[in-house]
Amino acid sequence: MMYTIVDIETTGQGNKITEISIFKYDGSRVIDEFTSLVNPESYIPDYITALTGIDNLMVANSPTFSEIAQNIIAITQGTIFVAHSVNFDYNVIRNEFKAIGIDFTRRKLCTVRLSRKLIPGHTSYSLGKICHALDIDINGRHRARGDAEATVILFERLLHTEDSETVFNDFLKKSSKEATLPPHLPSAVFNAIPNEAGIYYFKNKKGKVIYVGKAKDLKKRVLGHFYIKSEKELNLCRETAHIDFELSGSELIALLMEDTAIKHYFPEYNQASKRTPKAYAIFRFEDRHGIIHLAYNTLKASPNPLLTFYNITDCRQFLERLCIQFELCPKYCHLQEGVAQCSHYFITSCKGICVENEPVDDYNIRVQNAIKHTIENSRDVIIKEKGRHPEEEAFVLIKNSVYLGYGFIDSSEQITTHEALEAYLVPQKNNVDVQKILRSYLFNSSHKPTIVDFYPNPF
Repeated sequence: MMYTIVDIETTGQGNKITEISIFKYDGSRVIDEFTSLVNPESYIPDYITALTGIDNLMVANSPTFSEIAQNIIAITQGTIFVAHSVNFDYNVIRNEFKAIGIDFTRRKLCTVRLSRKLIPGHTSYSLGKICHALDIDINGRHRARGDAEATVILFERLLHTEDSETVFNDFLKKSSKEATLPPHLPSAVFNAIPNEAGIYYFKNKKGKVIYVGKAKDLKKRVLGHFYIKSEKELNLCRETAHIDFELSGSELIALLMEDTAIKHYFPEYNQASKRTPKAYAIFRFEDRHGIIHLAYNTLKASPNPLLTFYNITDCRQFLERLCIQFELCPKYCHLQEGVAQCSHYFITSCKGICVENEPVDDYNIRVQNAIKHTIENSRDVIIKEKGRHPEEEAFVLIKNSVYLGYGFIDSSEQITTHEALEAYLVPQKNNVDVQKILRSYLFNSSHKPTIVDFYPNPF
């Protein structure tokens, strides 16, 4: 069997190759080598230069990838592609080929995963630390040739380790996931993930959460990350050393749990849902002339809020609709400030309270009707969902249009009051993201949520 042991250096961001080294190995000795600096045709950042010693001037006159592509194809043809953290090197090279219209496909082996299997018990399997532990010298760390040459020696030792033939054959099977899993992730951790709904946490070597996701099928979704070839996914997989998960029972609760987890951990690989938007509220107050005002402010500065929103635009639009529906004054709904009388550009239904052409009591009756309408349309909703196992049911609680959280109840429990239900609640924060999740569910779902009005027997 023929192998090519490969190492590359890249620009970091963008993962363009700056240096490549390939040793062709026949199982007993190196029979060929190809090593070259590569002009990435993009800028090499200073922090990469500090790590590798490769700067922009050094590669200025080096061949581009397209100019060495045939050399790489020739030396790797008919061989098994081997690297330390093979998915990174392999996918970067494959992407470079793809950019010039060539499909590059090779069978592959990872010396990190092989080392974990054949020589277990080491605290770290990074190239530098495993080579130090095995007394393998690296002549030129973080340079392609030095790292590739050290990987050849490591690979040779692995090849001659007891049970290596069985392990190598298992890893090379098309059905094997070993070559697909992140290099630092033990296969036992992945195998323990169930095919059920929930959320999952990717963690690095230090146990820090670096990504949170949700899925109807946890194992299938997690595995999907390892097949995506984008730069973000490649870097995420390189850093992943452990995966935790929590079952949710349903996709809806998984979505809510995911949002909470992202806002708690702020993982570096999650972009959406990190923000904690400012809350605003509509409230009422009475001025010294006895006129009832409707106004809006931040939730913290709003006494006895009638309704909560997560941006000022939604507050204003809601008040505009109330003004039109109940013939209220834009001035006294604080849609216009610092004016003697209202002159709103499209709300013209004011009956003259702002110029003393209408009795205060008549105006206040309409304001009170608007408030009553707002409160009555802020319903309490219980959404019933599947539990995490057959003997359990789950629920989501919305009270006065505000999301309070979710919970899980044993199917044998008899819940007949609101207070009894809240005893099982896992309290959560309401925000614009969960409002979108719940709005989508309530208006688009084929399920009909259980409404509190249908008490006394929701469960």
